Amino acid sequence: MGRNPLRLRLLLSGVFLPFFAVAAVLFGVWAGGSGPGVLATVAAVCGVLAPAAALDARVVARRLRREGRGRRG
Repeated sequence: MGRNPLRLRLLLSGVFLPFFAVAAVLFGVWAGGSGPGVLATVAAVCGVLAPAAALDARVVARRLRREGRGRRG
């Protein structure tokens, strides 16, 4: 049986959630000082990816719990 890719997805979501959240804040502050443009776009993209990573982590955790219950029963 192969390795479960859900654990890797959970790890990646856990790493990139704080990364994107911090990057969104930092790029937003940086864009605020230099005016709208590329930095504001990067901040917005990071701001969208942070909750996407949180949602993915939640979905993966639920799937792992459901998978674990199926093996015990």
